[in-house]
Amino acid sequence: MFTKILIANRGEIACRVAATAHRLGVKTVAVYSEADANAKHVAVCDESVLIGPAPAKESYLRADKIIEVALATGAQAIHPGYGFLSENEEFAEACAKAGLVFIGPPASAIRAMGSKSAAKALMEKADVPLVPGYHGDRQEADFLQEQADKIGYPVLLKASAGGGGKGMRIVEKSADFKAALDSCKREAINSFGDDKVLVEKYLTRPRHIEIQVFADTKGDCVYLFERDCSVQRRHQKVLEEAPAPGMTSERRCAMGEAAVAAAKAVGYVGAGTVEFIANQDGSFYFMEMNTRLQVEHPVTEMITGLDLVEWQLRVASGEALPKKQDELKIHGHALEARIYAENPEKGFLPSIGTLRHLCTPQAVSFELGKGSIATEPAAVRIDSGVREGDAISPFYDPMIAKLIVWGKDRAEALGHMAQALSEYQIVGLATNVAFLKRLVESQPFSHADLDTGLIERHHAALFPPTQPVAMQVLALAAASLLTSERSADAAANDPWADTSGWRMNGTLLRQLDFADEASAYPVAVGYRDAGWSLTLGADSSAMTLVERKDDHLVIKLDGATVRGTVVRDGEMFHVFTGGAHFPLNYNDPLAHAGEAEAEGGRLTAPMPGKIVAVLVDKGRSVEKGEPLLIMEAMKMEHTIAAPANGTVEDLLYAVGDQVSEGAQLLAFKAA
Repeated sequence: MFTKILIANRGEIACRVAATAHRLGVKTVAVYSEADANAKHVAVCDESVLIGPAPAKESYLRADKIIEVALATGAQAIHPGYGFLSENEEFAEACAKAGLVFIGPPASAIRAMGSKSAAKALMEKADVPLVPGYHGDRQEADFLQEQADKIGYPVLLKASAGGGGKGMRIVEKSADFKAALDSCKREAINSFGDDKVLVEKYLTRPRHIEIQVFADTKGDCVYLFERDCSVQRRHQKVLEEAPAPGMTSERRCAMGEAAVAAAKAVGYVGAGTVEFIANQDGSFYFMEMNTRLQVEHPVTEMITGLDLVEWQLRVASGEALPKKQDELKIHGHALEARIYAENPEKGFLPSIGTLRHLCTPQAVSFELGKGSIATEPAAVRIDSGVREGDAISPFYDPMIAKLIVWGKDRAEALGHMAQALSEYQIVGLATNVAFLKRLVESQPFSHADLDTGLIERHHAALFPPTQPVAMQVLALAAASLLTSERSADAAANDPWADTSGWRMNGTLLRQLDFADEASAYPVAVGYRDAGWSLTLGADSSAMTLVERKDDHLVIKLDGATVRGTVVRDGEMFHVFTGGAHFPLNYNDPLAHAGEAEAEGGRLTAPMPGKIVAVLVDKGRSVEKGEPLLIMEAMKMEHTIAAPANGTVEDLLYAVGDQVSEGAQLLAFKAA
């Protein structure tokens, strides 16, 4: 076993690798960019070294600097995690030349599977079924469109060197092909440095099922069963589970043996995942092989009780696989939800900001690596690379955490996941927590009616219109504000600043103006000796405070007990109660005195990013929904479209320009 390794990554996977290394007594070296100087992965490792500025190309993708740091710190091996350099054969070769062990497959295997087109050609020779498509080297736009026309629409464009859902476009008709191809190639070159694409028939209602394989240097290879990753948005996984619902033992064996054959065909070593597209009738087709540890590996760990990172370290150090195929068993069911800083209601746009409040479900400590399994009644695990007070920046993937649960069966696991999501509290940026809870509790997911188009097909149910909040929510927000004012008065000891509501004659009446996307809530507050009266429209309630401890409140509302957490972030009151999150804007009249109305006619950047394409000219008349320009943020492209019929009066940025969130991109006049 190694005595010291360098972790060439950041975030939750760097923390995950460090945790296993520490358990095994292996020292760890972290590398970090200027943006990550105070990051969690830096804190949990034994040593840390700065390798460059925030952009990944100048830090986490600098193979030469990483190898230099490994040698300087005495590391014997490098764990690449996932993303960044994890599937870069040149990096694996450079490690070997420097006398360092690359904790992953040999460069030859990465090269063989790294190109989707080459990998599919290899699988074709091995008689592994493939989706109809063009996987060749010719890349002229007219030729590719001709191939797509022959295959028949819809087709899927995929970056040959891609992964993580980037560089993929569904094309519904021939007229849309070239625009989609241009966008796909731009995203591919920016994400992978290679704009080669392949064209495949797009299957309707397919499931995404992948097989975890593991091989050692002795020639042995096993499969650690399957994961179902069908629930996706923008071709990126949202929920993963193991085992796959409805999987028969015969089909599992067939897919597992096919995956092992694929791994052996390229001389694979270490952890790898063979991904298949599966039809509802049970047929399956090879998609690609990810030559690294997957983001969703924890669900496999939860149903097998095995530590896959430990297996990686042992195999890379020359040991044999810890178990044979017949020793591997499935225990129970596991689900993983990816907690992202993103706004599902706005097309899953990434969100950036500071985690001003972070309260997670209570996690159970698991002893992976000893064949143990989760047996607690509320089996919850959280893998995260951030803490309260940390920032989600525009430079990297906006993942906050992975929430993993285990149950004796799928129904129990679903219950644990729904409960854990209801306990997750985040303030400071937009997240997908509420969306994930709706998804987990939705009829198609709970009944395992799964396919990669589930979210789009059930969009209306998963994105219901915002409803006005109940009086209990407004009462908690009001109680938080009023009791905070009272505490401030007591601290000030100033009778002129008193806000207790005392009057020599009569009762003080005051209005608190809250609002959300659904409605405005002018709550009239009457101060009483033992509490307050709250009136909204024709409804009136009596409220008293039972207890307040930090942000946690217990109130009585018309005699009924209401509990919740209220976190104030500037003018926003975030109310957590009943397993839901209710953000309310508080309009403080003193804070806004004299403000002018916002100017109109603006189209602004929804996030920080770079302009990669300007699709219109100044003075052009456009129709509602017509694309105007394309931004890139976090390696994903986002199209800015015309909000109405009108005229582009001015273009304020050019291709290549960096823009900040909220920046006016162009002047637009509606017709």
